[in-house]
Amino acid sequence: MLKPSKPSPEIAVLAAVQRTIARPTTVRAARGLSHFGEHSAGWFALGLLGAAVDRPRRKDWLTGAVSVVGAHAASIAVKRVVRRRRPEHPSVEVLVGTPSRLSFPSSHATSTTAAAVVYSGLTGRNLVPALVPPMLASRLVLGVHYPTDVLAGAVLGAGIGAAVRKRLKK
Repeated sequence: MLKPSKPSPEIAVLAAVQRTIARPTTVRAARGLSHFGEHSAGWFALGLLGAAVDRPRRKDWLTGAVSVVGAHAASIAVKRVVRRRRPEHPSVEVLVGTPSRLSFPSSHATSTTAAAVVYSGLTGRNLVPALVPPMLASRLVLGVHYPTDVLAGAVLGAGIGAAVRKRLKK
């Protein structure tokens, strides 16, 4: 009889996150974040709202909104090159559907971080601590990404967001 293989360190972390915080309320919140961030649509919509409300900086808000979609597209391009499969192990439960089987980097983490960085510059408030950790954690709670997927997505999104924010300051 074959023994089940020992999970990788990332699977062990992912399973531990699910065991620790994947309660019904947390899973519902994570699913809500997942739907909001799907294809960067929620962050794009917030950028459009900013453009509608802040007329003097409409162009900046529209640039920010487009950059969030661009960050999402960049993550998709990286996914297609890397081709890492999503987590699959008996100790991990997948709690939401995904548009593809590719995992690295997390597009939700990328677009959320890009939005948080760009919109922080436009609002004058640091939105990163309030927006990024919950989205990153949600991807783990839902069992659809490895920890390095969400970290890489956040780094990619931060880089894109910082470049756009610097351009908007000029």
